[in-house]
Amino acid sequence: MNPIKKAWYRTFQCVFSAAQTAIPQRSPALLRGAGAVKELPAFILSKGIHKVLLVTGKTTPKLGLTDSLFEAAKRDGLAVVPFHGAVVDPPFDCIEEAVRAYTDNHCEGIIAFGGGSAMDAAKAAAARIARPHKTLGQLGGTLKVRKRIPPFFAVPTTAGTGSEATVAAVVKDPVTHRKFAIQDPSLLPKYAVLDPELTVALPPSTTAATGMDALTHAVEAYTNLFAPRYTRQLAEEAVALIFRYLKRAYADGKDLEAREQMLYASFLAGRAFSRACVGNVHAIAHTVGGLYGTPHGLANAVILPFVLEAYGSRVKAKLARLADLAGVDGSGCDEKARRFIEKIRSLNQEMGIEGPFDFIRDEDIPQMIRWAMKEANPLYPVPVIFDEPLMRQVIERVRTAGNSL
Repeated sequence: MNPIKKAWYRTFQCVFSAAQTAIPQRSPALLRGAGAVKELPAFILSKGIHKVLLVTGKTTPKLGLTDSLFEAAKRDGLAVVPFHGAVVDPPFDCIEEAVRAYTDNHCEGIIAFGGGSAMDAAKAAAARIARPHKTLGQLGGTLKVRKRIPPFFAVPTTAGTGSEATVAAVVKDPVTHRKFAIQDPSLLPKYAVLDPELTVALPPSTTAATGMDALTHAVEAYTNLFAPRYTRQLAEEAVALIFRYLKRAYADGKDLEAREQMLYASFLAGRAFSRACVGNVHAIAHTVGGLYGTPHGLANAVILPFVLEAYGSRVKAKLARLADLAGVDGSGCDEKARRFIEKIRSLNQEMGIEGPFDFIRDEDIPQMIRWAMKEANPLYPVPVIFDEPLMRQVIERVRTAGNSL
């Protein structure tokens, strides 16, 4: 890579990270524990809000996950307008429909209820409500909203995205199929509900993929440069919890302790990467999801080990620390770092997360490289800035090697 361009990226990242310290990073207020969602309507009413838009996907109400919320809302007198149109990688028309549902029904707040898709759709809709004269394309990027959004209540039903603790919403351009993020501190929810009862019906495959998504958030936040100390502490705690409880939640979906701890780990990882950023794993995963519809957590799980290997000596000390937290033995940084990466691959295999991504087409790789590099640079303070040959090498390994140890 051109040394001048690389120097510019590092200068931007350093200045941007320093500037962030002037922006308070609040943490959402939590309602936490089994049955916590039943307390939400009364909590919302206590804020002077009487009508809310509920943003979910189509399957969420079919699974009965919103039943207790509606029962509590009826009991307490909270009006709830349902919008069940959130889809994976929400496109522009989905988000605009949610905006119309909010304005046409004179809502006063938003409940995002579900996984990452519902969270992203609700956040993007909130951004459009705050900025009615801006298109979604114009809001893409960093610090483009800069207006207060409607009161926002996040209820995650998966333990992975951490969206209840982040400043980002990922959307998809339906014309180009490119996924991009709207990132602004105003998108950070003020309130979040961590109710493990809402996650017990998750299939094991979803539990696995979303859990590895949370792990990726924590690891990328931890290995990035210029991260403040508190984000490293959050990431360390998240990694320790994930390696302790993910396999338990995968093996027994009704294990409420494991479910609650995974929700909390996802929340911690979300807080960590909301300030420290993600990295090249996400940059590549977004291209795979945009072009082929690969679920985001699955993409992250398979790509993560290859990116960590590409970082090499730049991350070995940090990975050695994470290896200690994950209960991985080894003598010296090199061995611990290597075994930590092996641990990620073996965890993938034990939970049925498969590679390689041999569906990636030759003709798509140049586009993937352009999209990934555009997303990562100059914003993500990654330990190693990928040039085109290294980005291609990692993508080729993801396509051919899979989870091989």
